[in-house]
Amino acid sequence: MNLPNKLTMLRICAIPVFIVVLLMGHWYASAVIFILASATDALDGHIARSRNLVTNFGKLMDPLADKMLVTSAFIILVQTGDVAGWMVIIIIARELAITGLRTVAASEGVVIAAGKTGKIKTVCQMIAVILLLLQNWPFALIGIPMDQIMLWAAVVMTLVSGTEYIVKNWSIVTAKGI
Repeated sequence: MNLPNKLTMLRICAIPVFIVVLLMGHWYASAVIFILASATDALDGHIARSRNLVTNFGKLMDPLADKMLVTSAFIILVQTGDVAGWMVIIIIARELAITGLRTVAASEGVVIAAGKTGKIKTVCQMIAVILLLLQNWPFALIGIPMDQIMLWAAVVMTLVSGTEYIVKNWSIVTAKGI
């Protein structure tokens, strides 16, 4: 297993640790774990591309690891009362729909690459989670609800990117009779 794939697996293994630490009430420690796990996303992609280490395993597991990390965080934040459930439903529904679309496309030999709006969506989601875990620090010091602003940005970008994927790949959807 190459280094980028090891980093992806490390991100997946960090998820239960993150959840336990957060549920124990250690918000700042869980934020550190989440930040480190999120950083492996950019790092593994950069290493894979720059060293020509892109693998089918990485193509599948890297985005799945991101989805697992972010959705796990959002589900726990619903449980703690920090995020509205409907927002997380939108986020998870989009992830499932686009993963399904990619699966159908792959069965036809078509690869649907991550688009710019999808990457922006992921960054917005990760920043929102981090700010929520940090209880809006440092923005709380100056009265700016940046955690809520980023949460709304994440939901909007989730809808925008999901719509973009479906519109751009409508021929796949209609060809398979979905």
